[in-house]
Amino acid sequence: MKSLEALVRPNIWSLAPYSSARNEYAGHTAHVFLDANENPYNKPYNRYPDPLQTDLKAAISKVKGVSPEKIFLGNGSDEAIDLCYRVFCEPKVDNAVAIEPTYGMYKVCADINDVEYRPVLMDEHFQITHDKLLDACDDHTKLIWICSPNNPSGNNINRDEVVSVLKSFQGIVVVDEAYSDFSREKTFREELDVYPNIIVLNTFSKAWGCAGIRLGMAFASKEIIDLFNKVKYPYNVNSLTQEHALEALKDPQEVREWIRLLLLERGRMMKAFIDLPICVKVYPTDANFFLAKMTDAQAVYDYLVQKGIIVRNRTRVKLCKDCLRITIGTRGENAELIGALRQYR
Repeated sequence: MKSLEALVRPNIWSLAPYSSARNEYAGHTAHVFLDANENPYNKPYNRYPDPLQTDLKAAISKVKGVSPEKIFLGNGSDEAIDLCYRVFCEPKVDNAVAIEPTYGMYKVCADINDVEYRPVLMDEHFQITHDKLLDACDDHTKLIWICSPNNPSGNNINRDEVVSVLKSFQGIVVVDEAYSDFSREKTFREELDVYPNIIVLNTFSKAWGCAGIRLGMAFASKEIIDLFNKVKYPYNVNSLTQEHALEALKDPQEVREWIRLLLLERGRMMKAFIDLPICVKVYPTDANFFLAKMTDAQAVYDYLVQKGIIVRNRTRVKLCKDCLRITIGTRGENAELIGALRQYR
């Protein structure tokens, strides 16, 4: 890869970050806090949260196997996605390449940051070759986005192709592993030291059942994480989120049990869909959802809405005409969906 200084926007590289009151006394014990213009009443929520989420990162490190200095925490994974553009991409100059179709926020954040977004269409099996991705790059390509397992298709992207991109591309490769807990494939966060140009995204919203607390993770070299911390808002993860995440991390076995149940339900649901006369095809998946091609996705979607059952209609997404994306719910929720579809005429 190019040197990090060559990849980072010059103004970000030279940026003097905001120094919060909590940062300035780090490493010292204190009990009287008269530095941050806080209200002394309504404890404990009168105090600003730890700006670097030290205790939470230590707990995540034990579960994810990544050292704390290589972890960034944000307001959902979307904050890390946005920071990739803000740190590396000069507006109106640089560009980003991504597989297509994929998670929509990569493009939205590119548009917000005025960065050209170059989608590269996958094949009918929702796979891509490294050659196709690299052919879309030029001297101003700073980022390549690869979501694996991918959304909305659900499948893992061929690992050999991802590795080839990591070895060949001179910029930053972002591998979004939001759904990796449901997959048996080795995660790329385990290979941060092998690929210095990788950023791996993860989230508490999926397997951990914590979408409501909005906590996203990014794993990368210490140097890249330092840049993210330099640019992020000082107190980007609130105290309630940090507390709830610490509580959730105390029982990873419960999360593993949720995953086991969801994978069992996923297999049952996919078989049930295959038997539906209105289902044309069910695509392979490595996530907690699957993509199903229907005879008329819009009509089926509208019918389900009337029944109070909401799935995701992806028919307007490239390669997904007449496809519905089905999230795996509880056994009761899944049974209600299948029951309604069996009555569809």
